[in-house]
Amino acid sequence: MIPDTWIEHRREDGERLGWIEIVGDACVPIDALGRPLPATTDWLDAEAALEERGIGFLADRYAWHRDGGAAVAVRITQLDGEHVFVKYDDFGDVTASAAVYELPFPAPDELRPWTGDTQDAIDSLSGENAQRAARG
Repeated sequence: MIPDTWIEHRREDGERLGWIEIVGDACVPIDALGRPLPATTDWLDAEAALEERGIGFLADRYAWHRDGGAAVAVRITQLDGEHVFVKYDDFGDVTASAAVYELPFPAPDELRPWTGDTQDAIDSLSGENAQRAARG
């Protein structure tokens, strides 16, 4: 749930980039996943931080450490201000049918940027790790 203290920031085309929260003398930019960026004392600097962060990072691969387990490669499919929806990375296979999982918003710590390579992502979705994640 988006706190009342967060002030929405959109780019020129209307796409929401995130929010800015005033905390004392600081302006804290908060990205589209609800995660704070470094604070600044200037509103325009906070807006600039959100503009620079953009939304392209949402298309990246993420590691979902479900229930403290090993990382599984996922992609974000949707954000709605109350939830973050993810699915297993299908590596662009348009015929793939993948379940969508609902995570809370702001995005939990269990969802992190993927740091491995593509083979690591494939391996994360094979065998016991994928079966464990699918049971959940």
